[in-house]
Amino acid sequence: MFGPPATRFFLTSGYGEASTSLNAFDAALLKAKVGDTNLVKLSSILPPRCAEIQPYELPKGSLVPLAYGALVCEDAGTVISASVAVGIPEDSEAAGLIMECAQIGGPQGCERSVREMVQEGMETIRGVRIREIKSISATLTVQRVGAVFAAVVLCP
Repeated sequence: MFGPPATRFFLTSGYGEASTSLNAFDAALLKAKVGDTNLVKLSSILPPRCAEIQPYELPKGSLVPLAYGALVCEDAGTVISASVAVGIPEDSEAAGLIMECAQIGGPQGCERSVREMVQEGMETIRGVRIREIKSISATLTVQRVGAVFAAVVLCP
């Protein structure tokens, strides 16, 4: 059985530090306002007619479908980044595309990569014209154990 497609989406990002990788990732999720939910990682399709909304407080413990990029690093002084981009098609009946990236380095290269991947995936591979590309990033210079997280959250 398939659930109904999402009708809304929002972009969010966060970073965090802690003494362990899992706690650093949890801190990044909390900063992105999805830390008290159960994440369901998706592949990268934005349903047709999906409208962007402002991020809102999600019900604690809920199952949250999202596409995300994340990176955890234990090397102090290292700059890490995560980005996501979503391509919104000109034709509201067409599906959009979400791409993710996480890498060592600043957010500019990571964000440029996801935007280029969206453009290629939609226009070149799918033949779908893009109305708009939206993106978001998180970056951190690691002090202890650090994590970065960027996501497109799909909502009913």
